[in-house]
Amino acid sequence: DRLLERRRVQARFRDPSRSLDSFDFTFNKKMNRALLFELATGRFITQREDLLLVGPPGTGKSHLAQALGQAAIQQGHRVLYREAHLLLEELTDATLDGTRKEVFTELSTVPLLIIDDLGMRKLPPTAAEDLLELIMRRYERASTILTSNRPVDDWGKLLGDTAAVTALLDRLLHHAHVITCGPRSWRTKLHAATDTSVTPTR
Repeated sequence: DRLLERRRVQARFRDPSRSLDSFDFTFNKKMNRALLFELATGRFITQREDLLLVGPPGTGKSHLAQALGQAAIQQGHRVLYREAHLLLEELTDATLDGTRKEVFTELSTVPLLIIDDLGMRKLPPTAAEDLLELIMRRYERASTILTSNRPVDDWGKLLGDTAAVTALLDRLLHHAHVITCGPRSWRTKLHAATDTSVTPTR
C-alpha cells in the first residue's frame, strides 16, 4: 500500500481521484468502453503501445488519461503525468540549468508517460523538437498517453514545425490506440445544469 501511494504521489496527477468507475460513459455513448477497460489492464504498457485521446475540451480526455494512469499504478507500473505546457517548460528550464540529460532520462524511461492537454496553451519555440526527441526516445521502449483538443492535422501549425510533427506522429501512431472523445462537453452540461439565473419580472 505504501509503494502504491508513493507512486501516486510521484506521478503528480492533476486530479488524483479520477477513475474509470467514476466516468459517465452514457454521456458520450460512442466512447469505446471495451477498449478503455482493456487498456486499464496495463497490457498495452507491457507491449509498449501508445494511446492518443483527441476531442473538444470538456469531453473527458484528461479524466480518462489519469484514470488509466491510476490503473497502471495498480498493475505495478511507474507513471508520470505532465500537462504539455509544463512538460515543455520543464525541458526548457533543464536545458538552461544543465540538467537536460537527467530530466530526459527520467521522462524517457518511465513505463507510462502521460502528456495532457496538448494545444490548450501557447508552447515554446522548441516544443516540436523537444516532443520529437522525447517520443523518439520512448518509441518501442515505453508507453505514452497523449491528449489533445486539436486534431492531428493541426499539430504542424500548433507546434510550428511540420517536418518534426510528421516524424513525431509517424512514431506515436505506429503502435497506438486512438480514441476520439466527444462531441458533447461535460463542463457545458454542468454549467447549464447549475445556471440558476432568472429573468427579472417587469
